[in-house]
Amino acid sequence: MKNIEKLIEPLNLIYYEYEKSSNSFILDRNYSNEHIFEELIKITYLLSKQNMIFFVDENKSIVLNSQNTLLSRVKRYVSSVVENIKNSSLNIYVLNDKKVKWAKNLPVIKIETIKVNIDFSQYDALIFTSKSAVHSLNSYNKEWKTKPIYAIAPQTAKVASNFGAKIKFVSKEKHGDEFARELIPLLKNKKVLYIRGSKVVTNLVDTLNSNGVICDEAIVYQTVCVNFKKKITLPKKSIIIFSSPSTIECFLKNADWDESYRAISIGHTTQKYFPSYITPAVSETTSLDSCVKKAIELLK
Repeated sequence: MKNIEKLIEPLNLIYYEYEKSSNSFILDRNYSNEHIFEELIKITYLLSKQNMIFFVDENKSIVLNSQNTLLSRVKRYVSSVVENIKNSSLNIYVLNDKKVKWAKNLPVIKIETIKVNIDFSQYDALIFTSKSAVHSLNSYNKEWKTKPIYAIAPQTAKVASNFGAKIKFVSKEKHGDEFARELIPLLKNKKVLYIRGSKVVTNLVDTLNSNGVICDEAIVYQTVCVNFKKKITLPKKSIIIFSSPSTIECFLKNADWDESYRAISIGHTTQKYFPSYITPAVSETTSLDSCVKKAIELLK
């Protein structure tokens, strides 16, 4: 079996994610974009060159080393129905308003946009480490889309791409400090702008400025806690997904941690901000879908 991760690395995929457990490229169906078709062609061309058996299923995901027979389609359908019934009853909570399959929403944070005047003509490129920064900036400025975008993860890149921006680079590491080190050779001797929130958990700006990159920063949003009138009480053994240090802070402001709860951190940076009495599992990739999959694994 060829190393799929190594083969697809040069493709810089953002809409398709390789899932080892099912040996499939899973399409994020939350986006309708011509780039999805481009990625489909890239993947299928590569697999064909490698003489690998595959087919594109009814959800436009790409399944490897399997035949698309009538029997296999029926089995997939039955398996999908059973899985959906079983997983829909699980107490998995996402602490924002993004809809994720099999998870319940419990928004404990809200994003407030900060309008700033930016002269984009000064910069060679823009850096984003969050989807909120993209949404906030785009709500009042469209000029940013003329600049090459360097994004920390596919989730951030997808939002920027969907708005019409050109994605120049997506981090392989998907974590803040490692992302900064990846950017150094790519942005050496260039002037760039880091678009961010009021709170950051990495030393990205300092790291770049210390290594030959001129990096300014612009704060375009702030994250604030939702204040609940009553303490949040979740069912015993609930699994709670934390997607940022702010979600940790805001959840614990509004709820007492029960020893039966289990926590999942979206990445290693967020993991560092948990109090000592909570030991989270860490998602395989920095996406909420991956976090939910991790939650389901823990419940098996």
